[in-house]
Amino acid sequence: MKQVLQDMANGGTNVTVSPSPQVSPEHIIINSSVSLISAGTERMLVDFGKASYLAKARQQPEKVRLVLEKVGTDGLMTTIEAVQSKLAQPLPLGYCNVGVVAEVGRGADSFKVGDRVVSNGPHADVVRVSKNLAAKIPDTVSDEEASFVVVASIGLQGIRLAKPTLGEAFVVTGVGLIGLLTVQLLRAHGCRVLAIDFDQAKLDIARQFGAEICNPARGEDPVAAGMAFSRGVGVDGVIITASTKTSDPVLQAAQMSRKRGRIILVGVTGLELNRADFYEKELSFQVSCSYGPGRYDPDYEEKGWDYPVGFVRWTEQRNFEAVLDMMASGRLDVKPLITHRFDFEDAPKAYDLLTTDKSALGILLLYKSESVARHVSTVKLKGDTAINPGKPVVGFVGAGNYASRILIPAFRAAGAQMYSISTSGGINGVVHGEKAGFAEVTTDTQAMIENTSINTIAVVTRHNSHARFVSAALQAGKHVFVEKPLAITLDELAEVEQAYTVAQERGGAYLMVGFNRRFSPQVQKMKALLASVNEPKSFIMTMNAGAIPADHWTQNKELGGGRIIGEACHFIDLMRFLAGSEIVSVQARRMGDSPGVAVSEDKASITLGFADGSFGTILYLANGAASFPKERVEVFAVGRVLQLDNFRKLKGFGWPGFKKMNLWKQDKGQSACAAAFLGAIEKGEPTPIPSEEIFEVARVTIEATDILRNQ
Repeated sequence: MKQVLQDMANGGTNVTVSPSPQVSPEHIIINSSVSLISAGTERMLVDFGKASYLAKARQQPEKVRLVLEKVGTDGLMTTIEAVQSKLAQPLPLGYCNVGVVAEVGRGADSFKVGDRVVSNGPHADVVRVSKNLAAKIPDTVSDEEASFVVVASIGLQGIRLAKPTLGEAFVVTGVGLIGLLTVQLLRAHGCRVLAIDFDQAKLDIARQFGAEICNPARGEDPVAAGMAFSRGVGVDGVIITASTKTSDPVLQAAQMSRKRGRIILVGVTGLELNRADFYEKELSFQVSCSYGPGRYDPDYEEKGWDYPVGFVRWTEQRNFEAVLDMMASGRLDVKPLITHRFDFEDAPKAYDLLTTDKSALGILLLYKSESVARHVSTVKLKGDTAINPGKPVVGFVGAGNYASRILIPAFRAAGAQMYSISTSGGINGVVHGEKAGFAEVTTDTQAMIENTSINTIAVVTRHNSHARFVSAALQAGKHVFVEKPLAITLDELAEVEQAYTVAQERGGAYLMVGFNRRFSPQVQKMKALLASVNEPKSFIMTMNAGAIPADHWTQNKELGGGRIIGEACHFIDLMRFLAGSEIVSVQARRMGDSPGVAVSEDKASITLGFADGSFGTILYLANGAASFPKERVEVFAVGRVLQLDNFRKLKGFGWPGFKKMNLWKQDKGQSACAAAFLGAIEKGEPTPIPSEEIFEVARVTIEATDILRNQ
């Protein structure tokens, strides 16, 4: 398959070849026929990409604040690397796709192969979308017309929030693509419409659709025009579909509105409001969210859960269907909005036009290649295919942020032969596979695991898939490195243990979990200092984890297992390593039992007891300040103390011959962890973390989580 990507560092666009995505539950696979470039949104993205680092920072002051906080806690170099990595990740463009259903996933049986559909899929010749983000196209609506459905739904959602009634006077400020569609939809509601824009050509199209017009570029006053249009009483509503840095559209909307008028912001403007205008008229102001209820709700968009029609009449999908019905009846005409057509392979030329010709409206990409040729599961890259089977030959499952920014570079630096990288969607694998020198990229993970050229599998996917992939790789006789956690349930853990036992009986395979903290240079120094201590030790480990949204996948018990299983396991392992003794007891307590405090397991303490009499407490806290060190480790023993802050500053109190060990750059041990694992494979040495400790830490982590959840 091929897909359009934008380089966020320089704004360039290109058509990238990648494996076609695999169908997943509640999703469908579509062979594209046409897609529409959303002129406003995509022009803004391209312009942002082309901006300098300074200009990017000025456009996102809230991100600058986060960067400065990270510099204070993690150090300058670590922060620079993180920012550069973020900007180096290409952005898939497009969300207005039309095509034919090629494959239907389990649970998406409202569609069938051969259906013509519209979706919010990107500019790609093969797309995978949720069943709730697609709608069947009536026979009387052409593919080109249907490509306007998603952008029209954005305007429709704004209209639904405004609740227009027959005969009301409405203003549409900014008549680009969405604005011109909004004009027609308001007219279909029986409203009188005034269109305001600086582009006379667009205003002429708005007049063609039945709107009166106002052009401030010709000296016309929008407020005066609005008052005259409303016969002196003020307009009933204003829908702002403009994209501008100024607050003028909102200020003008308030001034031209009647008492208790409605203002809906669909586009992007400044928001420096005049309170007096809103107060005296009791105006309503609301920002519209994309194409309707369900947007950004993972249960709706990813899992395919629908909202009951009796309670949520208009969802994203139902808005798509409403727009299609308008097109089928002839009440929504998009033909005048089509200004350019390009073959999909010439997409970069289309984006050049988009940034140089501000009058461009409907730019269509046409997909003419044979559908069968688009579907390939593996694509060869430029990496070295000559392998040395005596060394680790690695296949990576997953190419997310951590894999691409940290783990893949660590494996590569340690001398791993990067053979194959697998992702379910394909495109991330290509982007990061090319950069890291992989020989191929695939969407067929099982085939990669069974590939006889590969002897080592690295699993860096969402937590709920770790145990499944680890078991499959062990059963295939591969060495396995899995990013924490090993499993999120005891049943999964038992499955992995069984697979590991069988693998050992067959001749042995290494199993390693990415507990990198124990490999950091400062922790290694702590371990060396503690080696002379022959009495129990006390530990206090604080994870100032910071708050993340409750609907983030890591918080989801089924997907991520929760933050204790997904993150606090690092410190359970670290304490186990520094104690050097078996964990014999677990206690845990969470916040949330007090009135007004939400119950949550990410504000908790876990106390571990060890066979040698040592004990320690892990404070996992999501309610601290970002300026405080994110991770702090303190060890008390024989009248001495070790304190490690954020894997940058290690201090010794009362230690003969040791006072401090500071690093110029944060080092959590990721590179050393990968090198130790790969070195053990190559040299035939014992695994860096004994398997009994790996399973012990996994079991204790799940047990602690169960205690927290059952309080």
